[in-house]
Amino acid sequence: MPNPLRAAMAGFGVVGERRFRVLREHSDFDVVAIADKKFTGDNYIDDDIPTYQNFEDLASLDLDVLFVSLPNNDAPKASMMGLEKGWHVFAEKPPGRSVEDIQDVLNMAQQKPNLKLKYGFNHRYHDSVREALRIIKSGEMGKIINMRGVYGKSEFIPWPRPSHEALKDAGTPYWRTNREIAGGGILLDQGIHMVDLMRIFASDFVDVKSFVSNDYWQHDVEDNAYAIMRSADGVVAMLHSTATQWQHSFSLDIHLEEGALLLSGILSGSKSYGDERLTVIYREENVGGRPRETSTKYIRDHSWRDEINDFALDILEDRHVALGSGEDALKTVELVFKIYQADDAWSGKFNL
Repeated sequence: MPNPLRAAMAGFGVVGERRFRVLREHSDFDVVAIADKKFTGDNYIDDDIPTYQNFEDLASLDLDVLFVSLPNNDAPKASMMGLEKGWHVFAEKPPGRSVEDIQDVLNMAQQKPNLKLKYGFNHRYHDSVREALRIIKSGEMGKIINMRGVYGKSEFIPWPRPSHEALKDAGTPYWRTNREIAGGGILLDQGIHMVDLMRIFASDFVDVKSFVSNDYWQHDVEDNAYAIMRSADGVVAMLHSTATQWQHSFSLDIHLEEGALLLSGILSGSKSYGDERLTVIYREENVGGRPRETSTKYIRDHSWRDEINDFALDILEDRHVALGSGEDALKTVELVFKIYQADDAWSGKFNL
């Protein structure tokens, strides 16, 4: 196995550029090519990395790893291309537009058992999430009773906002509002992180009820999804994924037999979701509903670095992908689409 690993990037938008900054500082990866539709002619990144306009152009290169940060319709195609070429693949969430998209990628991965496939469910690597998961797994606060989660932002696209007609004509620049490209709206794009966290904190959910709506923005993808879910062992989770929040928001309350874990805020590139905190509340009798609590504020976001560190070790030490494996991604996407399908009106409207 060469070190550093020769890597290329398919997609160089906001997430791709942030991922690139981490890779440039990582000794185990050498980024040798970048593909994105915005590149034309002889463009170079940092004066030494050649660029290509289409991810398919990378197929002729001698690579070890492909990082995929493309719109949802192209992400599975690029992932399968990378695996077919014999490259390890790291792809951002969501894995594609549908359950079928991720199943297609997994079918290819099963034919290449020596390769590593990892998905960027980055929130798992945040310090507040890791500490909450440690407490839950330790059993020191008993079993989970229920969870409530809200993940929201103010819009799909930035201001100044084009008309609906202009959005349809614009196509790719506003692909998140285009069902044919995106597959889903705020739930698949952002709420999938909360769905994934609820899965790892509790277990897979077997009963799902929901209301899904695009009543406000009236795109052909949802701007709100409300779900209530129950696991086989009785954990109930309530989820609201929204693009009508007006103020960016992340919160997840986990109530256990001996207390509660309150996750609020999440460190992000935009710094707009508030301070990242974990508050631990301890169940106590006869305190008038004001039990003892501790709160920790996290001021540095190491999640992107740690996620790439994990992927490098998965490759170099031939480890099983423990966080964000293809199988993990499939279960999370399946739950997202259970939420869509649980609303008969929404499922019928879009023939999910």
